[in-house]
Amino acid sequence: MATATAARTFTKAFPRSASSAASSLRLAARPSRDNAAKRFFQQSSRRHYSSAPEPAKKSSTGAIVGGAAAAALLAGGLWLYNSQGEVHLKSGSAGQSAGLITPTPADYQKVYDAVAKALWEHDEYEDGSYGPVLLRLAWHASGTYDAETGTGGSNGATMRFSPEADHGANAGLKNARDFLEPIKQQFPWISYSDLWILAGVCAVQEMQGPTIPWRPGRQDRDLSFCTPDGRLPDASKDQNHIRAIFGRMGFNDQEMVALSGAHALGRCHTDRSGYDGPWTFSPTVLTNDYYRLLLEEKWGWRKWNGPKQYEDLKTHSLMMLPTDMALIKDPIFKKYVEKYAKDNDAFFKDFSDAVVRLFELGVPFQSKAEDRMTFKTLEQ
Repeated sequence: MATATAARTFTKAFPRSASSAASSLRLAARPSRDNAAKRFFQQSSRRHYSSAPEPAKKSSTGAIVGGAAAAALLAGGLWLYNSQGEVHLKSGSAGQSAGLITPTPADYQKVYDAVAKALWEHDEYEDGSYGPVLLRLAWHASGTYDAETGTGGSNGATMRFSPEADHGANAGLKNARDFLEPIKQQFPWISYSDLWILAGVCAVQEMQGPTIPWRPGRQDRDLSFCTPDGRLPDASKDQNHIRAIFGRMGFNDQEMVALSGAHALGRCHTDRSGYDGPWTFSPTVLTNDYYRLLLEEKWGWRKWNGPKQYEDLKTHSLMMLPTDMALIKDPIFKKYVEKYAKDNDAFFKDFSDAVVRLFELGVPFQSKAEDRMTFKTLEQ
């Protein structure tokens, strides 16, 4: 923790733009917790980057374990999940039949609370929390969706298996998966697929972001459903690549820019993406600072031995990637950057809408959109 604390003190000592001052006010207004470090969440891993794409190929259409649902042997029982959010305990630790379990919104709130509590209690991760890396896990589990083939997406939690877990874009996400394992053991009836996305929702909300509606129904699948590498964005590319990757999932230009606002959180690391540094001065609180800094700061190429990335010319402590700068080089993207830089509420609304859609891509829900639930934060 000494290194993380020193890093935070060092960053706060730099002059900040008007945009970063707003974040400081939000941080100061937040009620104190056990210690000051718990006000900061920072990701220590790569978020939206991909290793070189492999030749395109379709994922296997093999059967889901258990037929209509995936099975997981946990806590001495065999659990089967279906797309309606119902859980069948086929056999308990003594081999008994337990029938049907239908978790309620109150049950899912308990899962949310357990994740949120763990975020506050486990401040040993970089800069005080696992929050940003949990969001990255949910993002990467969802961002593999391909609308044409109907493969990928958050349904399946296939990153549990080495073909997908080893993809370059997913480097470091074992930290998030391991962090959630005790939660899974505490609530064995929830699928990994639902847990990962619920944890991402929790991370956004606990980092002072907008409310993200959520619904259950994701089924865990086997490794035959792992997606090919190369489906996640490559940070070294331009606006054409952004449109190709997000367009494959069915997003429009406005949604692409709104989803990019997740770069307000966390940082890059040389041992994962190859890049280095945070995007904002408050990488543990979700605000519109990412857009404001893109427009207000002066950026130049960083002189170093790593891959090409930008750094702010004032403090040399922030970075932007080629895909970030593409948002202000492209005139259509730029108008949305300008919109969100001026209006945090507009960003929150559009970010929430786009994230809900991202997290549901490819999921065979039998529930309706109006059945989505919202969770109370620990402070509410």
